[in-house]
Amino acid sequence: MATSVRTKVVAACAAMLTVTATAVSAVTATSAAARPDPLARFHGQHLDWRACALGADDELGRSLDAAGADCADVTVPLDYTDPGGRTITVALSRLKANDTAHRIGPLLLNDGGPAGPGLHMPLTTSEVMGDVADRFDLIGMDPRFVGRSTPLDCGWDLGSALLRSAGADRAAYRDEVAVARELAARCERAHGDVLPYVTTRNTARDMDVIRAALREDALSYLGYSYGGYLGQVYTQLFPGRTDRMVLDGVNPPRRYTQNLLRGAEAANEAALRAWASWTAARHGTYGLGATRAEVLATVRHLLDAAAQKPLRIGKTHQLDEHVLPALLIGGLGSDLDRNRAALASTVRILARAADREPVEPSEALAGQLDFLLTRTGSAPSSQMTAIICGDVAERHGIGSYWHAVQNSRERFPLAGPLADNITPCEFWDRPAELPTVLDNDVPALLVAATGDPRTLYAGARAVREQWPSSRLLTVSGARQHGLYGEYGNTCVDTHVNTYLRTGRLPAHDLTCEV
Repeated sequence: MATSVRTKVVAACAAMLTVTATAVSAVTATSAAARPDPLARFHGQHLDWRACALGADDELGRSLDAAGADCADVTVPLDYTDPGGRTITVALSRLKANDTAHRIGPLLLNDGGPAGPGLHMPLTTSEVMGDVADRFDLIGMDPRFVGRSTPLDCGWDLGSALLRSAGADRAAYRDEVAVARELAARCERAHGDVLPYVTTRNTARDMDVIRAALREDALSYLGYSYGGYLGQVYTQLFPGRTDRMVLDGVNPPRRYTQNLLRGAEAANEAALRAWASWTAARHGTYGLGATRAEVLATVRHLLDAAAQKPLRIGKTHQLDEHVLPALLIGGLGSDLDRNRAALASTVRILARAADREPVEPSEALAGQLDFLLTRTGSAPSSQMTAIICGDVAERHGIGSYWHAVQNSRERFPLAGPLADNITPCEFWDRPAELPTVLDNDVPALLVAATGDPRTLYAGARAVREQWPSSRLLTVSGARQHGLYGEYGNTCVDTHVNTYLRTGRLPAHDLTCEV
């Protein structure tokens, strides 16, 4: 075949292939456009915004109303694989943008937890945002089965299901195994029909229904702690649907497990030592010891006394070796003076109880004990446990937890037996979906403290490496969980507000000093 003829044939074939590819693309696009949206009735629903107060005693609702906010319920599928089946509702609050000429869009807010309610967040977030808040519709959300959304309560007699300590010996640990097994069984009996759908991935899907119902192409998002994980899951399931993203206290998905504090033992023990030094410098106020070693000895005395016999606090509460460590570690999430003082005041009461003196709880301590030891904490604890177990429950074997506790106890006497203890997830049904794997790159502002005892700084750095388009805002030297609007650091608040206002991330990672 002559070269000119061959050239013409090749050109003709290429043209035919081009036409064919174009035709296939057109057919594919037409088919996609014609394909019905299985979630159309949810995406297109009309949100009935109304007053927030549910009655004269509804303090939160009245505060939202006074601020000019409104509330609505969005309907979502219980099971996204069956959108024609059972539905549930997710409660929303909204503080609309005042500067409509420069409105950016909705800013969805999550307070962490898991199972942290969020209806209040437009009020607290608007304070730190200042005039930037005028450009956003601030959207608070009670995630599925939380707060005013369709409820879930396993009917437990305690609120300390996940953060319990193994105790001093194997007999105490056997008691923990029995508690974890019974809590899981009671939740299965109460809500076995919905537990497979109480997951972070479904909450992320709810967020996208909210986006569509708001008639928006993208969401801006501010999430704290677990809210950082939720934000990552949303970006993975719905790429390209985020605008500005701030994740304050963040871990990569691989660190999100049924043992929430596993891996954070050293950080919590360091926070305990730092608090002990602070308290020792105020021995005249608290009387817990004039040196760090003396204060730590007081804490050790509490733990030993509770292991021998529960501490009696007031007329109704008995604090045992399984719950006391959670109470103490709960006070180590912040190095602010007011929070350290609150823990010192609590330990002062507990030290007297450890000496078997009659004591009455402070108002704050009474509330904590009610939550940890009674049905008062049942619903929030049920929701938190259901979310985590629904996401990542695995069977490790009863003996494995005791082995991990024993390995960590000497180095981490307070945090180890709690972080490595068995949880109800050991007896939970396996998750309906595999855990989320992050394999994208998203522009986001990550906010982290180097001494955060909950979501470790190493986790924030890992997410930063995973997302080259992100930037990391570090607070150096802080032992604080939750920074923006909570730590009073002007540097942090200014940088976050600048990003929210402009949508432009810093050119490089930044560091703020305490």
